[in-house]
Amino acid sequence: MSGIPGSAGSALRVLSTSDVAGIDIGLADVVSVVEEAYGTLAAGRSDNPRKLTVQPGDGHSVAYAMLGRDGVRDVVAIKTSYKHGLHEDRAKQHYYTTLTLYDDTTGLPVAMMDCGRVGALRTPAVSALLARELAAPGSRSALVVGTGTQGRLALPFLLTTLPDLDRLMLFGTHPDGIRAVREQLRAHFPERDVEVVTDLRAAAGDADIVLATAGPNTPAAVESAWLKPAALSVLVGYGIAPSTLHHADRVVATSAAQMRVTGTDMADADGRLREVDAEFPEVLAGRAEGRTDPGQRIFAYNSGLVVTDIALGHRFAQLALAQGLGTAVQVWQ
Repeated sequence: MSGIPGSAGSALRVLSTSDVAGIDIGLADVVSVVEEAYGTLAAGRSDNPRKLTVQPGDGHSVAYAMLGRDGVRDVVAIKTSYKHGLHEDRAKQHYYTTLTLYDDTTGLPVAMMDCGRVGALRTPAVSALLARELAAPGSRSALVVGTGTQGRLALPFLLTTLPDLDRLMLFGTHPDGIRAVREQLRAHFPERDVEVVTDLRAAAGDADIVLATAGPNTPAAVESAWLKPAALSVLVGYGIAPSTLHHADRVVATSAAQMRVTGTDMADADGRLREVDAEFPEVLAGRAEGRTDPGQRIFAYNSGLVVTDIALGHRFAQLALAQGLGTAVQVWQ
């Protein structure tokens, strides 16, 4: 059951950006919730259909719709995402994403919330889990490419799952973004700092883990030949070249179906994507192998699954509604 306090009748509790921003949740808690959601999916208790995508021919915007069901929480939800101005600088872009949750035990609505913070936490948590499971034994260095929303929490989450990392590198082109990455790292790990690099090729060659979180206009494109023989490269946004996929010894994706939808920019010259060797929920469940040899170069695709948004969004709804946050709206009267 959803366990959400304060859901009365058919009223929909709307949680704004400021409501969600005021909720305190630790990084380890986020990782735990996300990992549980993957386990539930792998056990066949949740449903995560392939996302729907629409985009105009000139590529100036993109929209996604994702429906899912969490079988542990008995929650059905739909997430929508719309970004406009993809050819513009980040400051000129418009981005809206929402998550609407329904209690599948009572049949009543739970909440609708701005999903920005949920995604900003969920995605780097998944990358950190990928790194924990797939990085070569003894990995000590990580390079984050990009300083946007996903890049800013990448290092704190990596240190949450891999506390022995001792060299943290960052490649970014926006001074404000670089400053924000440093601030987030020090907020969670006050004793740590990040090394800002300008020679991307050299940094990639030194990194055990390369995490690409940059936006579509980034000049960064790490090539497979730059990487260590046993390196793990994780793609969230942009910043690594298609060669990292096609020359990898092994490919792991959060969802092979979603990679075929959203990973087309990684296709080869003939428009083909490399086949996925294992899906990450199955790896976490122990039913598929991630890294099968310490010397393998692995490519991991983090497209995000709506079941992780549902699980984390449900946790936010519990915390918010317990505090009386949000506004009850009678949509269906």
